[in-house]
Amino acid sequence: MKVEKEKKIIKRIKIDADKCNGCKACEMICSAYHALPKYSSNNPARARIRVIREPLADIYIPVYAGEYTPAECAGRDKYIIDGKEYEECAFCRASCPSREEFKEPDSGLPLKCDMCEGEDEPLCVKWCITDALVYEEVEEEVEDIPKPEDLEIGLSDLINKYGLEQVIDTIDRLSVKSAA
Repeated sequence: MKVEKEKKIIKRIKIDADKCNGCKACEMICSAYHALPKYSSNNPARARIRVIREPLADIYIPVYAGEYTPAECAGRDKYIIDGKEYEECAFCRASCPSREEFKEPDSGLPLKCDMCEGEDEPLCVKWCITDALVYEEVEEEVEDIPKPEDLEIGLSDLINKYGLEQVIDTIDRLSVKSAA
């Protein structure tokens, strides 16, 4: 399978933690937008963005939800910001088994930022009065890995279950029947 490079528009939110004042407006609008029906409730546990807060040290760091990962990471680095020590997990965007962040509170299903699909830009960016969150669309070269067709997936499953020789024998028998 040949991997080709392709240019794609990547949507992301650039975070300037120095500008964040910890107001949590981003969390509020995100949770309201993702409520069912939209704007019917406000539960920050449903937000796809969290603000890590240390008000006494004047530290506020927005982190938005990324991909789900089925396993915990091996890294447990520590960060020191203004003399306060933080674990790497505090800044991680992933939903994983060891954290409750970025999981739907009722079902436990992982949450991922969808950039407020259908809006011209994420609402957390629109509602950020300090410009700590900035929406960007940048063109990047990414690897375009071709996705297997349904037939390939099915054949792979059959080979895994019955073995390659059994699948080839079956295909031979079927091709002889169809030719007759």
